[in-house]
Amino acid sequence: MAQTVPENPFILVDGSSYLFRAFHAPPHLTNSAGEPTGAVYGVVNMLRSLLKRYKPSHMAVVFDAKGKTFRSDIYQDYKANRPPMPDDLRSQIEPLHAIVKAMGLPLLCIEGVEADDVIGTLAKQAGDQGRFTLISTGDKDMAQLVNDHVMLINTMTDTLLDEAGVVEKFGVKPNQIIDYLALMGDSSDNIPGLPKVGEKTAQAMLQGIPSIDKIYDDINAVTELGFRGAKSMPKKLEEYKEQLLMSRELATIKCDVELECPPEALTIEPADTDQLQTLYGKMEFRRWLNELLETGAATDQALGEATPAEEQSEQFSVNRDAYKTLFTEDEVKEYVAQLKKADVIAFDTETTSLNYMEAQLVGVSFAMTEGEAVYIPVAHDYVGVEKQVDRDWLLQTLKPLLEDPAIPKVGQNLKYDAHILRRYDIKLRGIKNDTMLASYVFNSVGSRHDMDTLSLQYLNHKPIKFEEIAGKGAKQLTFNQIELAQAAPYAAEDADITLRLHHILWDKVHQTGEQLASVLTDIEVPLVSILTDMEEYGVKVDAEMLGKQSEEIAKKLEELEQKAFEIAGEEFNLGSPKQLQQILFEKLELPVVKKTPKGAPSTAEEVLQELAHDYPLPDVILQHRSLAKLKSTYTDKLPRMINADTGRVHTSYQQAVAATGRLSSTEPNLQNIPIRTPEGRRVRQAFIAEEGFTVVAIDYSQIELRIMAHLSQDASLLRAFAQGKDIHRATASEVFGCSLEEVTDEQRRRAKAVNFGLIYGMSAFGLSRQLDIPRYEAQTYMDKYFERFPGVLEYMENTRETAKQQGYVSTLFGRRLPLPEIKASNGARRKAAERAAINAPMQGTAADIIKRAMIKVGDWIDEKGCQSDVRMLMQVHDELVFEIRTEHAENYAKALADVMGEAAELDVPLLAEYGFGANWDEAH
Repeated sequence: MAQTVPENPFILVDGSSYLFRAFHAPPHLTNSAGEPTGAVYGVVNMLRSLLKRYKPSHMAVVFDAKGKTFRSDIYQDYKANRPPMPDDLRSQIEPLHAIVKAMGLPLLCIEGVEADDVIGTLAKQAGDQGRFTLISTGDKDMAQLVNDHVMLINTMTDTLLDEAGVVEKFGVKPNQIIDYLALMGDSSDNIPGLPKVGEKTAQAMLQGIPSIDKIYDDINAVTELGFRGAKSMPKKLEEYKEQLLMSRELATIKCDVELECPPEALTIEPADTDQLQTLYGKMEFRRWLNELLETGAATDQALGEATPAEEQSEQFSVNRDAYKTLFTEDEVKEYVAQLKKADVIAFDTETTSLNYMEAQLVGVSFAMTEGEAVYIPVAHDYVGVEKQVDRDWLLQTLKPLLEDPAIPKVGQNLKYDAHILRRYDIKLRGIKNDTMLASYVFNSVGSRHDMDTLSLQYLNHKPIKFEEIAGKGAKQLTFNQIELAQAAPYAAEDADITLRLHHILWDKVHQTGEQLASVLTDIEVPLVSILTDMEEYGVKVDAEMLGKQSEEIAKKLEELEQKAFEIAGEEFNLGSPKQLQQILFEKLELPVVKKTPKGAPSTAEEVLQELAHDYPLPDVILQHRSLAKLKSTYTDKLPRMINADTGRVHTSYQQAVAATGRLSSTEPNLQNIPIRTPEGRRVRQAFIAEEGFTVVAIDYSQIELRIMAHLSQDASLLRAFAQGKDIHRATASEVFGCSLEEVTDEQRRRAKAVNFGLIYGMSAFGLSRQLDIPRYEAQTYMDKYFERFPGVLEYMENTRETAKQQGYVSTLFGRRLPLPEIKASNGARRKAAERAAINAPMQGTAADIIKRAMIKVGDWIDEKGCQSDVRMLMQVHDELVFEIRTEHAENYAKALADVMGEAAELDVPLLAEYGFGANWDEAH
């Protein structure tokens, strides 16, 4: 018979039990300040689930109070073997209690007793009143409370336990659970029980004789029960009688605790929405904050009294009725005159597409005072559209304003808006701030940096979503099809919110320090115009060459498939993990290296790489995967991405993604084209120069190792770079104790692995796997390295310590790289953060240097006036790729390499090397 919970149960939550379980269960969350939040999230998620499912009117969340309880008086070693509470858990108790209270839920902590005793007392009182109680817990001890009026629910496993369920799970009835626990003891609570009595023996004893008291009435009757050890049990029962009876007392939940709040007083109250907003914001529970703002608190929803927080809160208010739509030229002229006098202007475009090479301008919005914003429509084209401003006239009117470098502008992802303006011959100047970039610089790992997320995080305000006015899926409208009654408030709000975010984030970045502010104002913001130029110009790609390569790869894939079928002895789908598992681990019986979270043998790349050392099929699968990815991502896709108007491919560089400050590129991703395989290099051969031009690639030589030398100030490293030595050969010479001339190619390869491994915080185990050597040998290399380069070891140790103290590390230029896991109690997560702490300053400094180089190169091109001869096309890792008019290629390449070499002052030479070619592969 299915278990059912009566309507409106009295719910009692074992908060302490769930807190510990949530702490140890994934996801192990932290907020952007590095504070752990996973346990809070787990418990609150469970509370919300109970509220939505049962909609109770009465409820209490019960926690253990600090200090000893009466059980410690009975047995001084009670719970004595429990380790101290981890700091990461202790720090979550206070915010959890605050959220529970803000939700409007009664919270109980009674000194001298445990949460179990409070719950037991309240359940008994409710039962005496004929009220049904649902106890939410994962604690087996609570099974003793189950009866006609009490049921347990484990919210984490979504299982209910009534009287029949207790018998099925424990093999004894609820009224036997105390004796069952007493017989077995409990190692977690340090309840001794009877020595060597486990679950099966305890069940057998109580199934034969109903209680401990009955057992002692006729102690020899136990010998007739037939379980293993039954014959010697009477002696044990006599010897340990006092211990067993004490264990029973310890296991008994006290149901007569003196409480000031009877069940009927434990009513759910309306949520304190302002406080809940603040707490959700601090913990960065954005989905719940979003829901709170949209539909009200979960508790209020359960009570049927939900009011969206936006209506309740006085912290932030948007009066969309105050926004204006400008329809006439006179209105626009008057407004533009005001914009020219503004301290700062927030600006946004509305368009027909997210593709900056195709989008058409539909309207623009501005704000110069918080709470006031305007929308100027120019190209809405639905039936019955109101009069609009002429687009050409508006753009001519706005051009002087938008191109004036003395009028400060702010926006959200202004690179997109700059692209749109370029299509109408307007070059956006005077960019003061980009809220997306300010958020990223302030905390690169803190959140997503889109406007909706930032609005929730910093303003506790949920803006109108595009889907709300345009719909979803295939029938989604483009902005020009949306009626002005809906389009105007949406567009104006974007400008208003952006202005508010600018004020908050500008202050936050500048209050953090001058160096961080400089990263925003001197690196990220000036880079916007440089990237706009690069993206707009694009790169020429030979579609015919890629088409031929696709055909060749298709043939190779067929050959690899046939080879795999021969090895496997049957045909199968190489792309199916399930079929691959069956072939590799069941049919061929290869060793299982790693399992998936669900317990199945893993076929992940690193697993196949390990197996490929000893078995042929995994190697064939890896080759097939690599080629299939190259074909689908590049040789098939790139020709389809060539713009019909320009004949070139236009990527998008993402400034606010990688935590280290590195740029990434999308649609297409130009940074992941493999260079170590012949097929990957052939893809690069398809990146060609315009007729009359040459491809020039300028690459920083070993930039991260040079940064390591500068940061560590290790004398041997500094000397090697100053003397222009091959750093890997120099390292090999030191580690292997031989002259530079005597270093073999294999020794150089191993030294190179050590050099780069240390940059990435690699352990001896990682190095041994990379070089395929025993771990002790890898450890020997590392020990010798640190012996010869002690400054590096000192730098690494100091960096780890600084990271632990600060919670972040910094680049040479002041970019902060947060490490929220650096103090995690989980060893693996902490070690990963320590590795990142060592690598991030080097990788982040390299990212800063190449961004500074791009800005310097842009300035140099402007100063020389050679825009028609030199075009910066791509930034990939530590390399800039140019298209230079062939007759000037040599001179300009050398000059540009010198400019790049001046992008930073290090205590070692910053060397940029250049190459030429008809295509990217030749130039690299």
